[in-house]
Amino acid sequence: MRIGLISDTHISNNNEKIPAEVREIFKGVDHIFHAGDIYSLSVLDDLQKIAPVLAARGDDDWILKAEDERVKEKHVVHIAGLSIWITHQFFPLDFYSSGRLSFDDTLKELKKYQTLPDIVVFGHTHKTLSLKIENTLYLNPGSATLPNYESRLGTVSILNITEGIAEVDTIQI
Repeated sequence: MRIGLISDTHISNNNEKIPAEVREIFKGVDHIFHAGDIYSLSVLDDLQKIAPVLAARGDDDWILKAEDERVKEKHVVHIAGLSIWITHQFFPLDFYSSGRLSFDDTLKELKKYQTLPDIVVFGHTHKTLSLKIENTLYLNPGSATLPNYESRLGTVSILNITEGIAEVDTIQI
């Protein structure tokens, strides 16, 4: 199972498309998860031409139509024997990846969760992260089109799941 991970595209113009490089990287994936700050549903429509899409509502996605079934605050999915959360902000990992929380404090905050999935896909920080803590893999693909809030091509990730084992490749576009 191959899953394309993308976040923080910030494409507000309905005429703008996902960069061709992203479409090429995602060619042949089984699913695409967008971790929020989509801005325009045309982004999801464009990705949907490649594979089925699920997306988290980002903190800047207040203009998106609430009735689009692809967009939720948090998706909880089960794929290939693994549980996966798709969200935009995931405290404390978004604070850790942006340098605002130490690793020890991050561990303390994670212990407050009753249950955690096998994988958490999140965005918001525009920075890549792949970190396994105990039994959970935390993944942030960074921003495809606005890394570090700079207008240029950034990163996406491919999540490969084989026999219940997850591996991720982050690709500089």
